[in-house]
Amino acid sequence: MLLTSLNPAAVAAGADAVIVSNHGGRQLDGVASSISVLPQVVERVGDKTEVLMDGGVRSGLDVFRARALGATGVLIGRSWAFAVAARGEAGVAGLLNAYRNEFKSAMALCGVTKVSDITGDCVTTSDAAQR
Repeated sequence: MLLTSLNPAAVAAGADAVIVSNHGGRQLDGVASSISVLPQVVERVGDKTEVLMDGGVRSGLDVFRARALGATGVLIGRSWAFAVAARGEAGVAGLLNAYRNEFKSAMALCGVTKVSDITGDCVTTSDAAQR
């Protein structure tokens, strides 16, 4: 079962961005993850507005995957909240440094040197793996 909602009127009205998020995934069994519906949303929105992704981001590799699947930005919530609770400002700085290093490693392993060069060719989705 897939529950998604993208109101075309928001994009038509000139929304600066749409956010692909899945906070309901903790309450509703069977709801698709943000990353799994991201390509569909990116395709529907096209280049009309920015597409941000939220939910399930736990590493720089997750940020890389979202970018490869078309997100123009990635939002993190829980990770930084845990970091600030554990170590304050130093915890957030450490978290962001780890994300940055993981992101750069993923770029290097995929042979890209610029964020703008990250494309869907850099990741394999379950759909592609089944072909």
